[in-house]
Amino acid sequence: MSKERVLSDKELWMIIARSSVGVFHRPLNLTGANLKGADLQGANLLNADLQNSNLTGANLESANLTGVNLSGANLTKANLTKANLTGANLTGTILEETKLNGTDLSGADLSGHNLHGADLTEANLAGAKLDEADLTGAKLSAAKLWKAKLADAKFANSNLSGANLQGANLAGHNFRGVDLSDAKLAGANLQGTDLTGANLAYAKIWKANLTDANLTDANLSGAILQGCDLSGANFTRANLAEANLSGANLSGANLWYAEMTDANLENAVLDNAIGYTPKRK
Repeated sequence: MSKERVLSDKELWMIIARSSVGVFHRPLNLTGANLKGADLQGANLLNADLQNSNLTGANLESANLTGVNLSGANLTKANLTKANLTGANLTGTILEETKLNGTDLSGADLSGHNLHGADLTEANLAGAKLDEADLTGAKLSAAKLWKAKLADAKFANSNLSGANLQGANLAGHNFRGVDLSDAKLAGANLQGTDLTGANLAYAKIWKANLTDANLTDANLSGAILQGCDLSGANFTRANLAEANLSGANLSGANLWYAEMTDANLENAVLDNAIGYTPKRK
């Protein structure tokens, strides 16, 4: 039985150099290769075949991975900061604790992927398919997620501060204790979503649907909830200080013990809302 050969960084770069001569480029075939810990920073791996390869802990920062086949590859704890993954095949790719901050993953199919603890800070995930993806503990601050498909995705303990989730369908999702401070959620569907203890301070949520959402103990201080449908929502002990609720529909909402100091309720609908006592003029 032959012993698996592990290529050194020098050998790898020689192979990469030979694949591109002048204007000619021959895609590399590194199927099943053991590239654990390899330093491929800035490498041009255009259309390379890396399926089932071991890239655990590899450095692929700023690498050109356009059209690369990474199906079945193991990228656990690899560094793909600002790498170009346009058109890459990520079917079955393991991305647990992978560093993907600033990486372009727009339109990528990451359905069902394990992104547990991944660093996706400022990553471009616009239009990406993340249905049933495990983003538990993932860092998604300032990530672009507009038009992304997020059905049944898991976000427990993730950081979505400043993330762009405008128009996202997050109905019924579990965001208990998640940091969504300063997030952009305009027009999002959050119907029946569990936001218990979530941090939504200064979030831009105008014209979103939060009917029957659970916002118990949530921090919504300074949040913009202008024109939102908040009917039937539970705001028990929520912090709504200085929140903008002008024109919002709060009919049937539970506002028991909610902090509403300096909240803007101009033209808000409060029919059958419980726990709210209007200030006497």
